[in-house]
Amino acid sequence: MEKPKNRTTTPEMQVQKPGGVLEELAREGARRLLAQALEAEVAEFMEKHQEKTDAEGRRLVVRNGYLPARQLVTGIGPVEIRQPRVDDRVLEADSQERYSSKILPRYMRRIASVDNLVPILYLKGISTGDMSEALESILGPDASGLSATNIVRLKAQWEQDYQMWSVRDLSEKRWVYIWVDGIHVNVRLDEQASCILMVMGADSTGKKELLAVSDGYRESKVSWREILLDLKRRGMREGPKLAVGDGALGFWAALREVFPDCREQRCWVHKTANVLDKMPKCVQSKAKGMLHQMWQAPTKHKALAAHEHFLVSWREKYPKAVECLETDMEELFTFYEFPASHWVHIRTTNPIESTYATVRLRTKKTKGCGSRVATLTMVFKLAMEAQKSWRRLMGHEKILLVMADKRFIDGELEAVA
Repeated sequence: MEKPKNRTTTPEMQVQKPGGVLEELAREGARRLLAQALEAEVAEFMEKHQEKTDAEGRRLVVRNGYLPARQLVTGIGPVEIRQPRVDDRVLEADSQERYSSKILPRYMRRIASVDNLVPILYLKGISTGDMSEALESILGPDASGLSATNIVRLKAQWEQDYQMWSVRDLSEKRWVYIWVDGIHVNVRLDEQASCILMVMGADSTGKKELLAVSDGYRESKVSWREILLDLKRRGMREGPKLAVGDGALGFWAALREVFPDCREQRCWVHKTANVLDKMPKCVQSKAKGMLHQMWQAPTKHKALAAHEHFLVSWREKYPKAVECLETDMEELFTFYEFPASHWVHIRTTNPIESTYATVRLRTKKTKGCGSRVATLTMVFKLAMEAQKSWRRLMGHEKILLVMADKRFIDGELEAVA
């Protein structure tokens, strides 16, 4: 029987981990492509200034070897790069722009996707101390420049981003809807128990955007009033047409003072949970179905009929549940006076609740006490990451009608006689 032939292996292949050869090939391919792109960029710059010569006809803008080799941290690990160098000092004397690579800026050490990876890992629960180990497992053991010290430096930059974002101008847009909510976290923001307050808005094009992230004392009127006044000061001269939130009295009292013309819509998810909480579990399923019949009814008339049926059915047995439902009754059905295509967005605070789910996940993993700014920055970064996946309002073409104060009845535009 013929013996199997021995396969030749190199020492490097013998010690390579599974997938290591493939990763090395990918890095080498990336290095070559990047080198070619840099050479082409320099050649284009040289050709642009080829007419610049001295008295003897020699070019004044010339190649001058390479800059010292450096490692660029990428998503497939570190890639060593030697960047071309150009002698173009004559351009500075003529006040012209000197060569600077658009592909690979001089002091760049990590590509943008790696820098984006750091906040995602941190915000998902990886601590500063464990960050280097986590990145090493993703980018390889030779990835440099991502120590705990650099991560702390990045967090300081995030704080600056948050401070600048908090004072940005809002006057260039009109806001038709806003959603508000508050979340209590297990990180002390101050000496007193505080919570995170957030405001999301939808502009005239239907695009959702985070408007404010701040802290407040137990969602009080004073805290919400401060946030709304700050939005107004930064350019929200005309108030939104509708505000959506739960039954927290602090916000609604502040809204009526700052934007008195804004309509109010109570969140049906919060209201349903509050009503069912006052009923025994054995009847909650049936009661929940009856509550759904209200806000899923095609007309306000049918919704009010379902509302009355619930009150009559449960008043004697569960008066506290009925009383809870009767509270803010008019504000529960405001959405019927807006376009039907917008109902899915404005009946609840779900658009902002999905963001809070991410915030809750991260803050549960936070141990000890964080500073006020550090905690607000963390929530801000989480919300900005979530904002990337926010969907545009359905029926956004009808927003202009809402902003023009056109009247809608049961979701349909009122016919003009």
